[in-house]
Amino acid sequence: MSQTSLEYTNIINVCREIFTKKTKDYGTAWRILRPSSLTDQIFIKAQRIRTIQETGENRVGESVFDEFVAIVNYCIMALIQVRESDLNDLELDKDLAISLYEKYATEAYELMLKKNHDYGEAWRDMRVSSLTDLILMKILRVKQIEDNNGTTLISEGIDANYFDMLNYSVFAMIHLKK
Repeated sequence: MSQTSLEYTNIINVCREIFTKKTKDYGTAWRILRPSSLTDQIFIKAQRIRTIQETGENRVGESVFDEFVAIVNYCIMALIQVRESDLNDLELDKDLAISLYEKYATEAYELMLKKNHDYGEAWRDMRVSSLTDLILMKILRVKQIEDNNGTTLISEGIDANYFDMLNYSVFAMIHLKK
């Protein structure tokens, strides 16, 4: 397994473990949230990261790494909400929730492998602050698409942006681990 695949898998394992524990604690209360509310949750996390990066001050105490974990998990929740429209129950069985998590984590991983090949691992030479800015840009794009009722003329859809934000967050966490 390549270095990137191993690092990526290790980060996703951390994110999945937190998702699983929170699912045991809270169930799937997040299912009440509309995709636009999940987008706003991702925005809050990314904006907090940027503020800490710019000021160098962290008053809440949760680490930047933990905020990137939250972005990954909120992106997967949003993908479930957007793509699994046939699920009507607010409370999902724990095993189903984790299975859906795995489904979208795997899809994100496969997308990362394709893009990582084509871009030649350019993310390795990027700053964490740039990855944060890219996440914020993607959030603004998603908000615009949401405001346009999901329609685009030429651009990728909402789900593609969630996958990109997820992968940028994983790359940032790989950088932060070093």
